[in-house]
Amino acid sequence: MALAEFERHLRAGRSLSPHTIRAYYGDVASLLGYAHRDGITAPDGLDLHHLRGWLAEQYESGAARASVARRGAAAKAFTAFAHRQGWLAADPGPLLGTLKTRRTLPHVLRREEMAAVLSDLDEAAATSPAEPAEAAIALRDSAVLELFYATGIRVSELCGLDTGSLDQDRRTVRVRGKGDKERTVPVGIPAMRAVTRWQRTGRPVLLTEAGGPALFLGIRGRRMDPRTARRIVHTRLREAGASRDPGPHGIRHTAATHLLEGGADLRSVQEILGHSSPSTTQIYTHVSIERLKASYRQAHPRA
Repeated sequence: MALAEFERHLRAGRSLSPHTIRAYYGDVASLLGYAHRDGITAPDGLDLHHLRGWLAEQYESGAARASVARRGAAAKAFTAFAHRQGWLAADPGPLLGTLKTRRTLPHVLRREEMAAVLSDLDEAAATSPAEPAEAAIALRDSAVLELFYATGIRVSELCGLDTGSLDQDRRTVRVRGKGDKERTVPVGIPAMRAVTRWQRTGRPVLLTEAGGPALFLGIRGRRMDPRTARRIVHTRLREAGASRDPGPHGIRHTAATHLLEGGADLRSVQEILGHSSPSTTQIYTHVSIERLKASYRQAHPRA
C-alpha cells in the first residue's frame, strides 16, 4: 500500500518522466524488500541503518556509482513522503550521505561521420522503395536522425512532439522537457526540410486515428515510443557503417560537442539542451579538450 501511494504521489505531483517514476518505484520496492528481510513490515520501522545497509548491498553487488546515487535519491524521496504522510515519526533521509559520481566523457561521432550518416539517410529517403509504408519509414527515419542531431533533444522529448510543435517560418521546435518545462530550440535547414518532407509525404501513409497530432509515428500509426526511436538510431548508424553506435543520447552528446567546437557559448548550449544547471553542460567542454588532445597526440611528432 505504501509503495502504491508513493507511485501515485510521483505521478501526480513531481512532473517526473515515466522512466524516472519506474526507476524510483523499483528502487523503493527493493528498499522495502531489504527491510522486510530484516523484519520490518511497515514504513515506520525504516531508519538510517536500513537505508545505509541497503545502499551498501547495492554497491557491493556491482551497481554503478550513478545507479547507487539515484537509488539514494529515491530512498530520500520515499522517506520524506512517508514522514509527511505520518508513517515515519522522523525522516532519516537528510542524514543519508550523497554518493559522488564520476563523470565519464560521452562518446561522440566526428563531424564528417555524422554528415555521412545523414547524407546516406537523405539519399535513401529520396530514392524511396515502391512499397508506400517502406517509403514512409525511410522518410521518417531520416527526419528523426536529422532532428536529433539538429536540436540535441532527448528521446522522450522527440516522441512527445506534435505536428504543431514546429514553427516552419522561424525554424524552431517547441519542446516539453524534464520537470514539464517548455523551451524553444532552433532547427537547421536540412532537418526542417527532412521533417517537412516526412509530414507531407510519409506521415499520411502511416497515420491512424490513434496517432492524433503526434509528429512521429510507429509502423501501426500510433505515436512513436522511445523504444522505436532508439531502434531507429541504432539501426541507421549500423547501416551507415558508423565507427560507434552511441544511440540517441550519444547523438545529443554529439550535437552539443559540435556546437561548442563551432564556437557556441556554454550558456546557449545549456538552453538548447534544456539543462537546469550549467555544470551539467560543462562536461562537453571536456569532450572538446580531450578530442583536441587526441588529435595533437596523433599528429605531433613529439607528442
